[in-house]
Amino acid sequence: MIRHADWTVQPDHEPDAKPHTYAQECDLCGEGSTRSTDQEVGTLWILEHVRTNPSHHSYTQIVKRTFRTWMR
Repeated sequence: MIRHADWTVQPDHEPDAKPHTYAQECDLCGEGSTRSTDQEVGTLWILEHVRTNPSHHSYTQIVKRTFRTWMR
């Protein structure tokens, strides 16, 4: 038997949800910062990386967020 179900998806804001984490990655060489719950860690990594690699100007922020689903 197949049953049609409507699902809802949204960010998980429950008290037991995993925290959001952030990292930065250099678009030129692929090196990246450590993943952290503090966005400042990635920003500081970029400043250090560009000091040692002055031609690296493009970076991507990687955000990891938890989501939850339930049937309506």
